[in-house]
Amino acid sequence: MAPPSPREEEESERITGAQVIAEALKKQNVEYMFGIVGIPVIEVAVAAQASGIKYIGMRNEQAASYAASAIGYLTGRPGVCLVVSGPGLIHALAGMANANMNCWPLIVIGGSSDRNQETMGAFQEFPQVEACRLYSKFSARPTSLEAIPAVIEKAVRTSIYGRPGACYIDIPGDFVNLEVNKSSVKYVDCCPEPPISMAEDAAISKAASFIAHSRKPLVIIGKGAAYSHAENSIRKLVDQCGLPFLPTPMGKGVVPDNHPHCVAAARSRALLHADVILLLGARLNWILHFGLPPRFQPDVKIIQVDICAEELGNNVKPVVALLGDIKAVTEQLLDQLNKKHWKYPSDTEWWKDLQAKIQSNEQTSKALSLQKTLPMNYYTVFHCIREHLPKDCLLISEGANTMDIGRTMLPNYYPRLRLDAGTFGTMGVGLGFALAAAMVTKDHNPEQQVVCIEGDSAFGFSGMEVETMCRYNLPIVVIIVNNNGIYSGLDAETWKEMLKLGEPSACVPPISLLPNAHYEQIVSAFGGKGYFVQTPEELQAALKKSLAEKHVPSLINVMIDPQSDRKKQDFHWLTRSNM
Repeated sequence: MAPPSPREEEESERITGAQVIAEALKKQNVEYMFGIVGIPVIEVAVAAQASGIKYIGMRNEQAASYAASAIGYLTGRPGVCLVVSGPGLIHALAGMANANMNCWPLIVIGGSSDRNQETMGAFQEFPQVEACRLYSKFSARPTSLEAIPAVIEKAVRTSIYGRPGACYIDIPGDFVNLEVNKSSVKYVDCCPEPPISMAEDAAISKAASFIAHSRKPLVIIGKGAAYSHAENSIRKLVDQCGLPFLPTPMGKGVVPDNHPHCVAAARSRALLHADVILLLGARLNWILHFGLPPRFQPDVKIIQVDICAEELGNNVKPVVALLGDIKAVTEQLLDQLNKKHWKYPSDTEWWKDLQAKIQSNEQTSKALSLQKTLPMNYYTVFHCIREHLPKDCLLISEGANTMDIGRTMLPNYYPRLRLDAGTFGTMGVGLGFALAAAMVTKDHNPEQQVVCIEGDSAFGFSGMEVETMCRYNLPIVVIIVNNNGIYSGLDAETWKEMLKLGEPSACVPPISLLPNAHYEQIVSAFGGKGYFVQTPEELQAALKKSLAEKHVPSLINVMIDPQSDRKKQDFHWLTRSNM
């Protein structure tokens, strides 16, 4: 009897649904998968590892979805969040919503009920495809194993094309171990990078004319500009045309914060008095006060550049709407302004006014940062941190005052090196983001430091992920700025007096947390390095040791004055709360 031919062997070879999923993801250049395994997706994670995809097992699906979305922002290709059915998927909805709001690519793959058990009350049965439509750009359930590669390709393509966002793929439980002939599965070629779109020439000419005739111009740089890798083009625009610029929180570093044209320290003054604003990849939402008075001039002329047509004209009708890739459109504008030989003068009253306000605010912050009183305040802490952080470290920040004050005190010099609570204002993203950042740096720039600075309240959302950091030997430096509460807290003596009044649920302020909590002991329990610090000298010593550690995470628990607050500054993101 003749041995089977290679073709006959291929036609008879069987593969599982889990293997089809893994190979289809690998075909789309997916590199990272974060998740929590259980029935029915354990085999999917194993198959992903076998195909060369890096799998990071997390402690909570929320953190896993945050991590996978940060991969999308940092690399331009979506990370995958793998979750079990029902509650597991519901936990991941937080990351899907956050990715959609931030415009970051993300693929969530959820196991679900077996097909023959639908509507019968199956284990963790939930209408997952329907639920995810509220939180994603695309939500689908493949009809067969053979259909999986096409669905995965469409999900990846949808996540990165147009306005990036989250996509969901539902996998029936019985698909995971179901087998099919290998020859019957047709994998789809990797979807290419999104096509580069450019604005109309007439609109570019009109926009350049408005800029050239402005008396008080301002460029606002959003995280969309960072995502599109527009830093070189925008830097040329700022330098050659002499324009002042204001970065949004994750737009920091597209042009270095120490650039002489950065007006972040005079944020409110710049927004209030600008007559022409070039909006590069930022939205006129709550972060920019909707572009409306009293924060902006009623007659301000907005030139809006965005990849998403539906975004153009939201809240304020632009005088010019430029639809296209931020990098390409900026180059178009620069070319047009260069033809006009136009440069904004450096000796105008506008520049003098901005520079005076910058100097005033910086002096106030410096005075606060050099205070010698104990406990420390936010500014003293950030002054110490700034003195030791490498310029190219990847910085993650979350928390109320911690994030806002850190944004003003900790400069960024390079693009895509700052991640924070973002457009959705999501607390709990920090450690997931840090894990994603550490995986990317480990693979592409092993010497780069990842530093995660959080408030004590923010840390509590995902604190157990420090075990994940230790398990994967990721030398992340976590710094908790601990004020014993949300916004503010109580010192130990006041806490004891409060407890004398009665039951804590009735008398302890809702914003208070346990005073002097030793969070550093959590990381020590898993083999990491923990430090409890109360003085600038202790903080500096702990920072030096932590930044020198190359194999395990470190956590520095920094105690500050529970009543420490931001200075009376003119660049609050939110002004409604009286806290």
